[in-house]
Amino acid sequence: MSAVNALDALLPARAVFHPVVDLGAGTVVAVEAHTPPAVLAGPARPDPAAEDARRAVDAARAATGLGTPLPLQIGLRAETLAHGDDLLTELHRGLVDTGRRPQEIIICVSGGFAPALRPPVTAALSSLRRTGYLVGLAGLGAAHAPLDLLVEGASYLLKLDAELARRAVSEPRRAALVGSLVELAHRLETHVLAPQMATREQVLHMRDAGVRLVQGPALAPPEWRPGMPVHIPVAAEEPARAPNVGLGPRVSEFTLPAVTLPHTATAGEVLNALNAETGITSIVLVDDRQRPHRTVDRTRFLLRLSGAYGHALHARRPAARLADDPRLVPRTVPAVAALRAAGREEDRVYDDLVVVDEIGRCLGIVRVADLIRGLSR
Repeated sequence: MSAVNALDALLPARAVFHPVVDLGAGTVVAVEAHTPPAVLAGPARPDPAAEDARRAVDAARAATGLGTPLPLQIGLRAETLAHGDDLLTELHRGLVDTGRRPQEIIICVSGGFAPALRPPVTAALSSLRRTGYLVGLAGLGAAHAPLDLLVEGASYLLKLDAELARRAVSEPRRAALVGSLVELAHRLETHVLAPQMATREQVLHMRDAGVRLVQGPALAPPEWRPGMPVHIPVAAEEPARAPNVGLGPRVSEFTLPAVTLPHTATAGEVLNALNAETGITSIVLVDDRQRPHRTVDRTRFLLRLSGAYGHALHARRPAARLADDPRLVPRTVPAVAALRAAGREEDRVYDDLVVVDEIGRCLGIVRVADLIRGLSR
């Protein structure tokens, strides 16, 4: 039995995993997981909302067996959220039981809803954010949901409608709509994800439209698992781009999901996380309120542990001893200001920056190399 087949035998039946790929860095930054509906015998049908929540928890549980520290993306229907606090409490309890903290999970809400459900849906989104979950909205451009919900929801991620994104490569009107939505998302300082990209041309079109995060069979096969490679389509030549005006893009446009661990994590736990995903450049050690406490730079940390007796000396001791003070940048600052801030410390010029919100919570990281590439175009 192959390693993949052996792993599949330990996971819930037919669990499916998709990498979320950052086109700028060429690495996987999150993992989407989902499971199929339950097959029931007889005429009985489960409550749709309860079944939706169960599938979300099952997806998170399936991902636990993968051993990846990357953020997890799971789906939930908007109408499910409208069922109120009792269902959200059950959902939260089930997700916590999988061993992941809310800050490590992106709940992507899909589907439209009737106007009468606007108040409970909005309240549920706020509740999820207060609990610490990263909230995304899916189906952007086609879902029957008001655009001002993007403002009220302060979404972490906006997921384009898959068919809209795919057809934009050959239909100018849809391309114009995608471009407008991407510009809107950037102005709202929100990530954009293009799902189900099937061809190289579709991926490159999304990149040219300003979309940085993508998924789909053009990047990974159906049997993909964390640790397996992904394919990044490359254009024959870089397209000409208009020069930046004013202060240029915000740092939020370059922000990637952060890999976080509690500030009490041991060096051995950090080492396990780094070994699980070779694309991780840093780990943010956070407190109970998701505020950055220290940051672990991959290169320096591994050098310390690879020295004589390094593992024996440090593995069971707090990783914070081998970490640095986080280099914090507010999510609203211009990218050029963040780049200047990075250059103030000569010995840490290329360390990842930690992006924080208005109350100091970690929203993600920014790789300095991405800022340099983005601002040089």
